[in-house]
Amino acid sequence: MRKTNDKSLKDAIEQMLNVYKIKRRYDETHVVAAWPELVGKSVANRTKELFIRDKKLFLRIESSVIKNELVLMRSQIITKINEDAKTELVVDIVFL
Repeated sequence: MRKTNDKSLKDAIEQMLNVYKIKRRYDETHVVAAWPELVGKSVANRTKELFIRDKKLFLRIESSVIKNELVLMRSQIITKINEDAKTELVVDIVFL
């Protein structure tokens, strides 16, 4: 029998992430790990650097052709990332 104050493991982990104020960092790490699924392996293999700071995704791409394609798809990539994270994690992409 469950007590009234019992929580599911998912709820307990969410609460812990919020209490220790590490949810944002956890979401950012998830985006970095999911990058190949979000943009494809060919783009992920050409990505040299990827990090999020102040709601901006910073990318260093080794191929200028792929970099140009990503510039054109900027809004689609932001939408994919935010849908995957279920929160507004990224508002802009900066190419280094």
